[in-house]
This record gives sequence, structure tokens and C-alpha cells, in this order.
Amino acid sequence: MKRTARLLATLALPMFLAGPLHAENTIKIGNIVATAGPLKSVGEPAVVAADIAVAEINAAGGINGKKVELIRFDTGSDPKQAAVGTRKLVQDDGVLAILGPFSSGESAVAFNDADRLKVLMIPNAASAPGLTDNRAYAWRLTEDEPKQFTRLLTSMKAHGIKMDTAEIVYISEEAVSNASGTKLYPAIFAKFGIKHGEPIAVQYKSFDMSAQAAKILQSNPDMVAIAGLQESASKVIKELRRQGYKGRIIGSQIFADPTVVELFGPEGEGTMMVAGFWKGRTDKSMAFDAKYLEETKKRGIHKLGAHHSDAQTYDALFLMKQVMEKAGVTGDPSKLEAEREAVAKGMEGVTFSGILGDNLCFVGHDAELPGYIIEIKGGQWTKFDEAPADKCN
Repeated sequence: MKRTARLLATLALPMFLAGPLHAENTIKIGNIVATAGPLKSVGEPAVVAADIAVAEINAAGGINGKKVELIRFDTGSDPKQAAVGTRKLVQDDGVLAILGPFSSGESAVAFNDADRLKVLMIPNAASAPGLTDNRAYAWRLTEDEPKQFTRLLTSMKAHGIKMDTAEIVYISEEAVSNASGTKLYPAIFAKFGIKHGEPIAVQYKSFDMSAQAAKILQSNPDMVAIAGLQESASKVIKELRRQGYKGRIIGSQIFADPTVVELFGPEGEGTMMVAGFWKGRTDKSMAFDAKYLEETKKRGIHKLGAHHSDAQTYDALFLMKQVMEKAGVTGDPSKLEAEREAVAKGMEGVTFSGILGDNLCFVGHDAELPGYIIEIKGGQWTKFDEAPADKCN
């Protein structure tokens, strides 16, 4: 009953011209979302980005002359529900491809069903390494955590920032946070010769971070690397500063959202992270960010700018449009299996230009994206440095 309620609640969200459900003569794309639970703060705004993309696609004539219809399923941040949603969208709703699910944990589960049911699946933000390895139908318009975190440290080193010692804090229940804190960050620190202690786990629902902060203060490292979503990272940062920590705080993509400027407050000054989207890259990127802020405000969602997962959501739908148009899809139910296969095959060797970057290509099933080193400076979200997308050959 709760899952059904979540589904209905999601479908009741403003669809922003996404079209009536199960309309005749449409191109149906599934959209697995997370508008409740731990992923709500990042998952709910991505719905806005998807709606903007669909509105623009439909206003320009749709796909091969047919309107795009998004059919949504809400996981409530539960990975098991991502599998349920995949089966429902494919078997009951007859979608041609699926945008989502949002996270790495959800995607790791849903990819099994996508491969079994032979439908293209592009998640919004899943960035754990190796997720698409040996997958036939899973692709990512996402840069993985190790590469982006390495870019951050490379930039810091090039700019002479002291980084000889570090401590690591991670959120035990979050899949990417856990993997980053226990495996990825330690391995990358080792390559840079950065000494660190045993990674420190905190729980998503923890309110008191005093013990963890006190442990960090004992070693007083040059920097503290936090692997966690915005709210969790904020709790750690505020407690560290309250106890007098003066060093640098860093993170990778996990909490790289412009809202952290406000969420972290004065305690976040100097925090550095890396993101896959910079609004000032092109006029189109700036136009998307402005439209995104306008639409989130209408829906009562407080944002200071688009997260890279929002930009990835937007671009993923335009990538699907490009591939579907080339495949000549019609949305004809009698041709559904053949058209699903044609869409999936169309991803092989594809290049794509969007708000994330130009002439983006894929190595395996993962896109090569640029990285933007962000620093909170003067209470503002500022670009400190950038790294171009790697080449695919």
C-alpha cells in the first residue's frame, strides 16, 4: 500500500507538459525517481530537470513527430523498489527506455532487470566505479567518483595546497559514500602519498557527531575528506568547526551541489569538491540553470543552482532523443521489442553534445565527462579549476 501511495503521489507531481499517462501515439520513456527517503534532497529536483527536457523536446516536435510521455515510478530511495519499478515500466507500461534510477545502490539492483528485459537504462547520478561492467543495456552519462576525486587532488597539488595528512569520514548506509570512504579515497590517497587514519563511519540519521570530530581533532590532519550527501556532510563540517578544526575540508561529487553554500554556512568556507556541471560553460548551460531555478521555485523546492545530477538528467533525455530518432522509433506497441533493441544498439559508438560538454563519448558504457573543481569562497559557489573530458581512444 505504501509503495502504491508513493507511486500515485509521484505521478501527481506537476508533469510540466510531460503528457497524459498512457496517451495514445506517444514515445513512452520510463522514469524511476526517488522523491522520498535519504535521496529526496537530490532525487526530487532531478524530476524538475527531466520535466524541463521533455517540455523542450515536445515543444520542438517530439521524437520523430511524436510527443514524449514520461511514465514514473518512485522507489522512495529503496533499491529493491528500483527492480520492481523496472519490471513494471517494461512489462506493464511498455516503455522504450528508462531514465533512472537515481543512485548507485538502486542501479546495481535495477541493471539486472534491464539486462534481462532488454531495455536501455541510463541512471541519473550513479557514480560508483564498475557499475556498467559486463552490462548489455546499462549506460551512464555520469563520471565515476575515483576519476573526479583524483582530479580534485591533482588540482590541489598543482596549486600548492598542503595535503600531507588526512582523515576520512563516510556515511555507512549510503552505497557510494561507503565505497568511497572505505575503498576509493584510501586507494587514491595512497597514490598521492597522503597519510590517513582508519576511515570513520557515521550513520545517515546521526545527529551527534562530537565523538567522530573529537577523534579527527586528535590527529589534526591537513584535510578531512567527507563522503556523504549534503545534509550528512553539513553535520560533520559544523561539528568539526565547532571543536576548532582549521584544516581544509574536501569531497568529491557526492555533496557537490550549489545548495551546500547555504547549508554549510560560514563553517563551509574553503571547502573544495568536484562536479560534472558548470552553469557558465555555454549559453545553453546558463539557460538551463536559469529555467531550472525558475521551475524549482514554482514547485517549492529551494535550490541555488543545478546539481550535476540535474544536468545529467536533462542531457540523458536529449541523448535518448538523438538515439531514438536515428533508430527511427515509432512507439508502435507491435514493434516494441524490436525498437527497444534498436535504441540500445544505437548507443554503440554514439557521441553527444549537451549542457555537460561537447562531443562527449563513451568508454565501455560510461561517458567521459569534464570535471569542475569547486571552492566555497566568500560564501559563493566558485570555479577553482577544471579538467577536460578524457578522450575515448
